[in-house]
Amino acid sequence: MNRAFSRKKDKTWMHTPEALSKHYIPYNAKFLGSTEVEQPKGTEVVRDAVRKLKFARHIKKSEGQKIPKVELQISIYGVKILEPKTKEVQHNCQLHRISFCADDKTDKRIFTFICKDSESNKHLCYVFDSEKCAEEITLTIGQAFDLAYRKFLESGGKDVETRKQIAVLQKRIQDLETENMELKNKVQDLENQLRVTQVSTSPAGNVTPKSPSTDIFDMIPFSPISHQSSIPTHNGTQPPPVPSRSTEIKRDLFGAEPFDPFNCGAGDFPPDIQSKLDEMQEGFKMGLTLEGTVFCLDPLDSRC
Repeated sequence: MNRAFSRKKDKTWMHTPEALSKHYIPYNAKFLGSTEVEQPKGTEVVRDAVRKLKFARHIKKSEGQKIPKVELQISIYGVKILEPKTKEVQHNCQLHRISFCADDKTDKRIFTFICKDSESNKHLCYVFDSEKCAEEITLTIGQAFDLAYRKFLESGGKDVETRKQIAVLQKRIQDLETENMELKNKVQDLENQLRVTQVSTSPAGNVTPKSPSTDIFDMIPFSPISHQSSIPTHNGTQPPPVPSRSTEIKRDLFGAEPFDPFNCGAGDFPPDIQSKLDEMQEGFKMGLTLEGTVFCLDPLDSRC
């Protein structure tokens, strides 16, 4: 067992790796809600959260409100909380953000997990009431986390530094190409200025028009310089140079765009790619703790 996953008692996993990798495991439950907690782990942390949400549900139940039903879809990509009929996703909890998961050993229906919110970065505790399969759901989340962490190490985790280097190199290549184009434009401007200076400083009597050379078809060979010099000047100044084609897509001699082995340029990387990769690495290293505990501390909490 890798260090990113810990549990108090070793138990056999409930599902095959393929079921969680290629598909998902669905569960039906009642969603008591979520509440902010101060710590990412801890039995006391989730116990207080469960008591708080249970008490709130007792009040709503007394007012005639029913506990909403949800569908949980657990896979290596996270824990999705959906509306059962419309399949609308209400919450999508990525596994590397889940740090603690526990089920009630006295009440087999209650389970909870702590997940770091992707927008606010606050730790939220989600509490559910299932039909006596709380422990199975907890173990399924643990197995999904274990598989996701292994997959991250095999495919992504080992390549984090490589991906960063690729992004840096692609950005450097783009900068060099831009710099090269700017230098070409400057050289062209200097050449144009030099020709204008030579024309303006030459004596009028010594200027002898020279007919351009022609090819075998009596055509003037194409040349960017000869083309520009053939354009008449106005008031002794040279017309502005032809704008460069830097905005056009660069293509090879067959008219195709150059092959990119990464299928994206440096600009396609999100600006915070490094922080995202570091976040996943940090989340998996923090690990997921599975724990069986007792949430129901008084008769009021015995039923939701």
